[in-house]
Amino acid sequence: MKVPTATLLRVFWRCLFLQAAWNRRGMQNLGFAYAMAPALRRLYAEPERRREALGRHLSTFNCHPYTAAAIVGGAIHHEERVAAGQEPATASAEYKQVLQGPLAAVGDSFFWAGLRPFFGALAAAGTLAWGWPAIVAALASYNGLQLCLRWSFFRAGYTSGDAVVEKVAALSLPRWASRLRDAGTVGAGLTGALLAVRAAPGPAAGGVALAAALAGWWALSRGARLLPSAYGAMLFGALAGFALLHLRGGP
Repeated sequence: MKVPTATLLRVFWRCLFLQAAWNRRGMQNLGFAYAMAPALRRLYAEPERRREALGRHLSTFNCHPYTAAAIVGGAIHHEERVAAGQEPATASAEYKQVLQGPLAAVGDSFFWAGLRPFFGALAAAGTLAWGWPAIVAALASYNGLQLCLRWSFFRAGYTSGDAVVEKVAALSLPRWASRLRDAGTVGAGLTGALLAVRAAPGPAAGGVALAAALAGWWALSRGARLLPSAYGAMLFGALAGFALLHLRGGP
């Protein structure tokens, strides 16, 4: 048995709200079961089998909300095989248990520590340069990208099952996360530099910008963490800008 495309779309829509019913006992289990419900109704006509299947997805579950889409898709893949008698009923639960930890680590590294700070730094620098439309552009770009990735995770999990591991690994997300962290720090330094330029235009402000960039590069080369380096670069630029403004006789 195969779940229709329209039902898959409903499941994907529901998995966007995976954390809406987060609880300390089962964490994301209620959101996961809610997302799976339309697919289970298609696969199990008998109410008893459907209740049993839904119960399997009420066990404790916790993963990054974006990469969890791959596990939702993979769980449907396994439930199709369970419904057809090709796998034992425990297959989908074992799949979830094995993948939730590794995919949580990948999601935290790429999205929370790489992609989101990068677009945050772009929004901050863009706002100083072009105003509020930069915030709208950054939000639209970030959410458009993460939605596309979530859909690709979901499709890969559904079509590949256990082989989703290779498909996610092929994206090299940890390597991209490292690049995004570096770029985010540069963006934070640029934000500090723009603050200095706005406060006191001229060669002195350019020197502040260069100093902020060099300080950020030095901190990262020494193994400093991204967020402290980014906040430090912005603070340095802001303080230097106010100092320049004061020296030039500003308010």
